[in-house]
Amino acid sequence: MGGNEHGEGREKQEGDANIAGETLGNTRIISYNLNEDERPGGLKVRFKVRVETGRKAAVWDARQAEALREYLLWVRQHRSRGHGEPPT
Repeated sequence: MGGNEHGEGREKQEGDANIAGETLGNTRIISYNLNEDERPGGLKVRFKVRVETGRKAAVWDARQAEALREYLLWVRQHRSRGHGEPPT
């Protein structure tokens, strides 16, 4: 295990150097770096996922549910207008 830029411990899963985790207080953060062959145009891409629990998780769940609901309504409206259907 090595240290991160904050000097805190990092965990790496065996056999995969592109996934790392760190703990800041009670918060868990998981980082993932795309492999070179997965990168768009050679750009370095890194995803960081913050794992929340309790009330914070409930707030995020509600926000995500609302965003998904809005997306599904948008798709439904555009399909009903005939967009995306194959020509006959």
